[in-house]
Amino acid sequence: MPTSIARQTERQLGGPRSVLVRQQRDHQELDRLVHAIDASTGREREELLTDLARLVFPHAFAEESVLWPVIRRAMPEGRELTLQVEQEHQEINELWSQLEQTTPGDGRHEQLWPRIVGLLREDVRDEEDELLPRLQERVGRRELVRMGLAWEAVRRIAPTRPHPVVARRPPGNAVAALPLTVLDRSRDALDRISRRSEGRVSRVAGRLSSVAAGLAGRLEHVPPMTVGEDPSTRAGRTGRG
Repeated sequence: MPTSIARQTERQLGGPRSVLVRQQRDHQELDRLVHAIDASTGREREELLTDLARLVFPHAFAEESVLWPVIRRAMPEGRELTLQVEQEHQEINELWSQLEQTTPGDGRHEQLWPRIVGLLREDVRDEEDELLPRLQERVGRRELVRMGLAWEAVRRIAPTRPHPVVARRPPGNAVAALPLTVLDRSRDALDRISRRSEGRVSRVAGRLSSVAAGLAGRLEHVPPMTVGEDPSTRAGRTGRG
């Protein structure tokens, strides 16, 4: 049984530039943000939810673009292992899309949030205890660093919002990356302006964010962006009830 990356030192994981260390750091930040969100309300909660989305969705996009293709090539069981995580990612995308339509404190928000947190923690466990240790067994330190650099580069320019219709695999996710990243990061900035401003500035920023959201929603359905999807991770196919 491989050792979870959560129980290994930075040196054991390949050094500070290793993809395993980068993953571990993001998982620790995810846990910190979840606790902060649970302790917050109102606009502070909305700000923290934006911070969490800007962590979770680029992180997952980089995994699906850089790491999972390597794992599918490197190990016989790679397809099944990555598919399980992709299904978790897809369900998080679908639930978070619903969460964006709610307001902190209302009933629907309070129902969705614990389900999302449960899935996020399940995803972390599957990656730290199963998927990433198996990758560690297959590749050397130099390759872990190379993958870490590629993963970080993709993460920095990836979409920051849920896009449940876009494929979880290339080529669809690669085609979607640039336009959705521009729209998502514009929405992040506009939403922050809206929350931190008053009057006309707040209203205009909010309207522009809604326009960008509508455009992103239409772009998701453009056929090239859905190519490469496994049938089990198509939108609407992953719900657990």
